Amino acid sequence: MAVWALGINHHTAPLDLRGRFAFAIDQIAPTLQGLRQSLSSATRHPEVETAILSTCNRTEIYCAAGAADAPALEHTLGWLAQSGGVAPDLLRSHSYLLESGSVARHAFRVASGLDSMVLGETQILGQMKNAVRAAEEAGALGSTLNQLFQRSFAVAKEVRSSTEIGEHSISMAAAAVRLAGQLFEDLSKIRILFVGAGEMIELATTHFAAKQPQQITIANRTMERGEKLAGRFGAGVMRLADIPDHLHEYDAIISCTASSLPIIGLGAVERALKKRKHRPMFMVDLAVPRDIEPEIKDLRDVYLYTVDDLASVVKTAQASRQATVAQAEAIIDAGVLNFVQWMDQRAQGGVVPLIQQINAQADTWRALEIARAKKLLAKGEDMDAVLEALSRGLTQKMMHGTMAALHQGDAEERAQTAQTVSRLFLRGSRQNQR
Repeated sequence: MAVWALGINHHTAPLDLRGRFAFAIDQIAPTLQGLRQSLSSATRHPEVETAILSTCNRTEIYCAAGAADAPALEHTLGWLAQSGGVAPDLLRSHSYLLESGSVARHAFRVASGLDSMVLGETQILGQMKNAVRAAEEAGALGSTLNQLFQRSFAVAKEVRSSTEIGEHSISMAAAAVRLAGQLFEDLSKIRILFVGAGEMIELATTHFAAKQPQQITIANRTMERGEKLAGRFGAGVMRLADIPDHLHEYDAIISCTASSLPIIGLGAVERALKKRKHRPMFMVDLAVPRDIEPEIKDLRDVYLYTVDDLASVVKTAQASRQATVAQAEAIIDAGVLNFVQWMDQRAQGGVVPLIQQINAQADTWRALEIARAKKLLAKGEDMDAVLEALSRGLTQKMMHGTMAALHQGDAEERAQTAQTVSRLFLRGSRQNQR
């Protein structure tokens, strides 16, 4: 069994390209089924394990099959390129393709927050668990990928408990508050509109609410969910369709939805600016694909930031925590080694049962000799003599088959057996002779 992964993230691909490959959580199951069918029909692997991790900063496909041959790897890239409507060569230039231990290292770093735009952030771990849950529900997750992800979660837990990687973490939401503070002299005097009601908006609302702004409003497609979030902060609610008519009332707009098309357009913002008499508007688009049309950034009185724009603010704040990364990487190295060893054991096939049989046989011999020794001691036999008999009996049982094999077969067979026995039993003697 082999594993491979294909992905793009904020390190390798621009925002608009990432937006082409964003999958909503309710799209994951049918997408996985399509990917598995495509891989099975195009390669020699009838059952391919698959999982998709899709966030605002990355889209990654994880696969496991009998072997990670070139056709399977190339077909995975071709399938993803087609799903995003781009040429395979374009995707290849902005993506990374990983195999074997490199897949484990990458997955462990992602789960631990080491590959995130916000170093040490914890949101990615929950997103990864949601991706695994979706793959399980779709019947696309087998034992190999399950092991990979469960070990990812365990490594992430150890990294967070053993290092300070998550201490004083500055999130994207906190970075947005910092930028807003640079534009507005007093955040308690501004009106803020939050578009969406997901985890990212909840986090952003929490950060901005701490500054006690004059007004908070939640706009969401589903009013019930918007009202639930608004209730926590004493905020108002609004339907998405009503945003254009009320946009001019807000000094700051923070948006993050799962919409495939922009929610706030250039015309709506231009009209809002006229009503505001060109008082500045602060806008943050945390969505991938974009919620706010990119042309809005060119308007004179608008300060529009995307997730990529916030990266420099985040990186500046996290520089002091880089010293803990080495410690986290050491934990990840150990996790990767264990996973590779587990994969190697599975690849050995019939060797693993043989090892189990040898261990069982050795335990049986050991138990017999210990039982015999206890009987002799109970009879009052000398302890040194009993220990001598125990060691001699155990050695004879373990060496009997080897000694018999050295005397069987023709000369060539005995010579081959002698070489094997010498390699297995006389390694220490050879080293000492050197």
